[in-house]
Amino acid sequence: MNADQPPERTPDGHHVVIRGRKWRATDPSIPEDTAARLRRHLMSARRAVRSATTADDEQAERAARSRVNRAKTALGERGAPWWEQPGDERRRRWEAGLESLDAENGD
Repeated sequence: MNADQPPERTPDGHHVVIRGRKWRATDPSIPEDTAARLRRHLMSARRAVRSATTADDEQAERAARSRVNRAKTALGERGAPWWEQPGDERRRRWEAGLESLDAENGD
């Protein structure tokens, strides 16, 4: 995979394959602007994990890992499989996750 192409997907579309490893795909029903905001939160949280581990700050690391989990859950990459959830439940998942992450960042 190169940076210009999306990752390979499994035939059912539920997973992406990156360097030979399967990962749950982002819920395709999330509107692109919302998914982009969730990805920004995810990347910010991952950077916070790295900073906290470098600083050996366990409390900050736990908080950052919690943010990573909330972002990935909102994206449908963790928690109940998005393909098994009805549309309204999927929408509530990403809206609640985004609201929580925005509130924490003061957005």
